[in-house]
Amino acid sequence: MILYDYPFNERIRTYLRLEQLFRRMVELVPRSHPLDHHYAIQTIFEIMDVAARADMKSDVLKDLDRHKQQLIGFRGNPMIAEQALEEVIQKLDDCFTQLNEMTGKTGQALTENDWLMSIRSRIGIPGGTCEFDLPAYYHWQHRTPEERRADLHHWSVPLAPLAESIVQLLKMLRESGSAQKVVAPGGQFQLNLPQGRTFQLLRLRIDPSTGLIPEISGNRLMLSVRLMRHGEDDRLHPAQEDAAFELTLCA
Repeated sequence: MILYDYPFNERIRTYLRLEQLFRRMVELVPRSHPLDHHYAIQTIFEIMDVAARADMKSDVLKDLDRHKQQLIGFRGNPMIAEQALEEVIQKLDDCFTQLNEMTGKTGQALTENDWLMSIRSRIGIPGGTCEFDLPAYYHWQHRTPEERRADLHHWSVPLAPLAESIVQLLKMLRESGSAQKVVAPGGQFQLNLPQGRTFQLLRLRIDPSTGLIPEISGNRLMLSVRLMRHGEDDRLHPAQEDAAFELTLCA
């Protein structure tokens, strides 16, 4: 099954982008080829760019505290496993403390590294990191994989509190929904969202063997899914047949 996440607001959209970048970095750093480590550095810069929003840190801290207060309200509930509840509350508290103790924006400490910033200024230019432009960076790429990995881990440390917080928040958000099977008649599906609840994320699972690609749009009132198929002309065309998929709304 292919799983699609669709955010209903800009905050969750940013969280999902950061999650994708953190996943990419975790995948690239353990590798050994200099090209993989080049893209790991580029990913660090992309994380810094996405996290540079003035209200990014405060948004994450507010969400961590909101979830913590909600869970504290479940203490003493006989239907809730007390130990599991306390572990999650402690995890949220740890994330809050570590992120709150960071000064400035995420990755700000890296901006004081002139060598890294020289790479950042050139990495967005096509072919801008050639050896004649950045000989020091070219030299670094010829160091041993172990030395390069050690540097990458060191540069990743300032990003860790935000990464752990995003992972925890999205995990809790995804677990808040219940999956349901639905059918899109003629490849079209619409749903009026229940009033009184603010949904933040849609999760859609669909069988890849159908060859169908969902185009999702939505707001706080309505959700729309249009199923498309990749044609031989390399364009997307609306599907005409009835098709089933799994839908999860997360609040």
